[in-house]
Amino acid sequence: MENNYHVPVLLKECIDGLNIKPDGVYVDVTFGGGGHSREILKNLGKDGVLIAFDQDPDAQRNKIDDPRFHFVDQNFAFLKNNLRLLGYKTVDGILADLGVSSHQFNEPERGFSTRFDAALDMRMDKQGKLTAADVLNTYSEDQLHKIFGIYGEVKNAKSLARAIVTGRVDRPVLTLADFKAVAAAHIPKGKEHKYMAQVFQALRIEVNAEMKVLEDFLIQTADVLKPGGRLVVMSYHSLEDRPVKSFIAKGKFRGEVDKDFFGNEQKPFKAITRKAIVADEAELERNSRSRSAKLRVGERL
Repeated sequence: MENNYHVPVLLKECIDGLNIKPDGVYVDVTFGGGGHSREILKNLGKDGVLIAFDQDPDAQRNKIDDPRFHFVDQNFAFLKNNLRLLGYKTVDGILADLGVSSHQFNEPERGFSTRFDAALDMRMDKQGKLTAADVLNTYSEDQLHKIFGIYGEVKNAKSLARAIVTGRVDRPVLTLADFKAVAAAHIPKGKEHKYMAQVFQALRIEVNAEMKVLEDFLIQTADVLKPGGRLVVMSYHSLEDRPVKSFIAKGKFRGEVDKDFFGNEQKPFKAITRKAIVADEAELERNSRSRSAKLRVGERL
């Protein structure tokens, strides 16, 4: 089941990064197909515990039948509270794989993929109110310009935003075909796939408030990891990698490291590797999705 759902990226490197103690408590905050979780369980003894988070109802079908395994049907922005509810104030390791699972891209009705003409949905949490179609039909030109530029790094973000706002007057932009119809003149020839991927990335990040969720999550990891505990985070674009890198290096997202009265750095983590870990040639051949993956590991001080 899990193999078709999502092939885990940098699996060995993630497990090595967690530095698993057999009787430790570990958290996989992006359960998905359960590939990373199954590997963590293999490294735990009978007293070890694994807690997995996923707000996607499709991921729940992959739950693991194991007394050491607990599933939390929540977004990882609520990490700390949910761990408390289960009786854990601190844990030994936290893993986050920030990629969208292949499964979500392969389900047309989820609206994540640029390959199927489907309703523009893109909600990770199906209970969420905001969809990609809502963003395209209700946001101002200025808001759309910002989203496409910042979250998608779309080159012609301004003219694309104008085209959408003008086009939606005649008919709402509800499906992939509707979007292509209003944006046709702005999609660069020969680069359609990359361009649409950037636009869809921007919409997905906005719909799911991904940047705010990521920052909220990272701040909580400093509170719940035991000294010596590991934070292992895998991201797939620079927009996610930057805050992860900054938080592990400085304990904050902007500005320099805080220092105490004596000039000692006040930061929760030390970086285990200076540079991000990336996939080797063998993995790149096996799994094309690993091409953009960057893995960072921090140890709680």
